[in-house]
Amino acid sequence: MRRWMFLGGAILAEVTGTLSMKAALDSPILYVVMGVGYAAAFVLLSLTLRCGMPLGVAYGIWGATGVALTAVLSLVFFGEPLTPMMIAGIACIMVGVVLVETGGDR
Repeated sequence: MRRWMFLGGAILAEVTGTLSMKAALDSPILYVVMGVGYAAAFVLLSLTLRCGMPLGVAYGIWGATGVALTAVLSLVFFGEPLTPMMIAGIACIMVGVVLVETGGDR
C-alpha cells in the first residue's frame, strides 16, 4: 500500500511542478514551487521503487497519469484546449501503461 501512496504523491508533485512552470510565466516566484514539485516527485518515485514496484510499471503509471492530469488541469486553470485528438492520445497512453503493467504477468 505504501508504494501506491508514494506513487500517488509523485504524480501529484510532478503535476504541481508542471502547472507551476506555466503559471510562473506570469508570477516568477512560482519557479520555486516548480523546483520543489519536481524534486519531490523524483524523491517519491524513488521511494516507490524502493518499496518494490517495478520500474516500468511505476514510470509508466507516473508518466501517463501525469500527462492526463496535466492536460485536464491545463484546461481548468489556463483555458488550454483539450481536443478529441488529445483525449484519444491520452487513452492510447493509458492503454499502453496497462499493457506494460500486465505484460510481465506470465
